[in-house]
Amino acid sequence: MLSTSNIKKGLKLTLEGHPLIVVDFKHIKVARGGAKIWTKLKNLKTGQVIERTFNSGETFPEPDFSERTMQYLYHDDQGYHFMDSETYEQTFLTEDQVGDYKWYLQENVEYKILYFEGKPINIDMPASVVLQVTQAEPGVKGDSVSNLTKGATVETGLKVKVPLFIKEGESIKIDTRTGEYLERA
Repeated sequence: MLSTSNIKKGLKLTLEGHPLIVVDFKHIKVARGGAKIWTKLKNLKTGQVIERTFNSGETFPEPDFSERTMQYLYHDDQGYHFMDSETYEQTFLTEDQVGDYKWYLQENVEYKILYFEGKPINIDMPASVVLQVTQAEPGVKGDSVSNLTKGATVETGLKVKVPLFIKEGESIKIDTRTGEYLERA
């Protein structure tokens, strides 16, 4: 059993049969009342974000989650296809399950697929990925003081703002949570 004392960012739990992940939380102590835990939870199946407050000491059943490392193969009308490198078993995730992570998927790269009750529901994407710039606008210096950026497109089709010194063919690191440029790789 999980309890409110286990709550932290990234904790996966089930409430009312829904797989959830803790996005944010705060410990709230009011004068004369018991402690409460405010949480922001994201549904791993639908992507919906909800806020919920728990009383200190509440418990939750242990979720039936598992992760398997799988290689991304390709995308078609059915969805995004992955293969287990050990058993060669293939599975796919739908467009809704993958969501915005589709911009970071690279063929033949391994990712962790999250399973809930034996069914694949989501990708456990790393915090950042390295992608190659395929198209970059020419850098034009204007009369601004700092933070000069230009548009660039990476190999997966994602459009991102990058500094003026980034050129086509270079590899850059991108934050998968925000979709922003981090650094040159």
